[in-house]
Amino acid sequence: MNTGLQLYNTLTRKKELFQPLNAPNVGMYVCGPTVYSDVHLGNCRTFMSFDLIFRYLKYAGYKVRYVRNITDAGHLEGDRDEGDDKFAKRAKLEQLEPMEIVQKYTLGFHDVMRMFNTLPPSIEPTATGHIIEQIEMIKVIIENGYAYEIGGNVYFDVEKYSKEYNYTILTNRNLEDMLNNTRELGGQDDKKGRLDFALWIKAKPETLMQWQSPWGMGFPGWHIECSAMSAKYLGAEFDIHGGGMDLAATHHTNEIAQSEACSHHQPARFWMHTNMLTVNGTRMSKSAGNGFLPLQLFTGDHPLLKKGYSPMTVKFFMMQAHYRSTLDFSNDALDASEKGFRRLMAAVSLLDKLSVSEQNEFDIDALKQNCINAMNDDFNSPVLIAELFEAVRIINTVYDGKGKISATELEKLKTLIKDFVFDILGLKDEESDNLELNSVLDMVIELRKEAKENKDYATSDKIRIGLQELGIQLKDGKEGTTWSKA
Repeated sequence: MNTGLQLYNTLTRKKELFQPLNAPNVGMYVCGPTVYSDVHLGNCRTFMSFDLIFRYLKYAGYKVRYVRNITDAGHLEGDRDEGDDKFAKRAKLEQLEPMEIVQKYTLGFHDVMRMFNTLPPSIEPTATGHIIEQIEMIKVIIENGYAYEIGGNVYFDVEKYSKEYNYTILTNRNLEDMLNNTRELGGQDDKKGRLDFALWIKAKPETLMQWQSPWGMGFPGWHIECSAMSAKYLGAEFDIHGGGMDLAATHHTNEIAQSEACSHHQPARFWMHTNMLTVNGTRMSKSAGNGFLPLQLFTGDHPLLKKGYSPMTVKFFMMQAHYRSTLDFSNDALDASEKGFRRLMAAVSLLDKLSVSEQNEFDIDALKQNCINAMNDDFNSPVLIAELFEAVRIINTVYDGKGKISATELEKLKTLIKDFVFDILGLKDEESDNLELNSVLDMVIELRKEAKENKDYATSDKIRIGLQELGIQLKDGKEGTTWSKA
């Protein structure tokens, strides 16, 4: 079993040796999507990063229980219990039942994760499936004196909790500054303190998603679900809790408070957070007009994209940045990743064509150790990829007859590629999967080009529309026509 793994712990703001509570078992909880809309790329980066972590922990010999929740209730528009319920608002907009919204976007999320070739978690619990556990946890927090009920609402008492525990331990913020910078919220006057947050929210008569509780009809606050579900499936103390860095200040801070108020234990030993995405140096957001969905990235159907990029190209691009680093999207960066990924896959396709020799010029054991060292350094995927391009160099050198490799070392090289390219990074060779499709589409695109040159626009449009109906998107550009799966 790998015992040299170092993880960066947001809780202590430093790298620490990973020592599971109950080796070889590892418990890992990751905050999943709120399924009221299509999953965005920031979420995808987080889930791909923890997929990499999940895969490597298994490779290192651990038995991992990976829990990633689905938030399908209780998430208001504001993180501090204000605004409309996201599911009810979307349901009204699309004229559907809230659970139809949940089903639609949960399926969409799973489809995108499959496109990125991520492994499913060990358990994927939903908030609505664990209302009882959330109510029971709230009861204990009240009994322990850290929460209070007013008019059907239950609030966590941050001031009371802060007298005994460090409320800002995860972010190291100053509590007084937080109090001074927290605005009073209209309709929230029943709270004792401005930092207090809802554990249970009284439902209005028209609220579509509500449940019976000791405090009347209502629904859970956003934060309590993760505390309840992580405790149920991983215990009061477990090894790793992860999510995007945007969750640290409020959601994860409140999770820690709830869990300690209930069990008197810090829930996770390691807190891990992925960094944000930018586009051409500017933070990605809908309001800035520079946010695009995964499918738009695949098809190129966005003003900021000059073409579409395959799911594996996008995944390879994301893996070229460390999960704690800001990742900047640009056409040039994606083009470079596309070339790099194709170069990697082209070399991998030559493995079975290499000739072996009695002599050997390459130390594959040393290369493997370099790959392990990269991953042991807080899952340093960019350094791992750099080491894998040393494997590419070896493959091309042998294939070109400029180097010799023994049968034993070649088998080691094949195992290294399987382990690190496919099993750990989770990449796959799209070109080999689509070789026949590529040839057919090249021919169809050429026929469409001839039709356009002959001003036969009816045939040209018929081809484009027909391919679109089959799930193939064409995009015309200065350098010709490209295609992608819609």
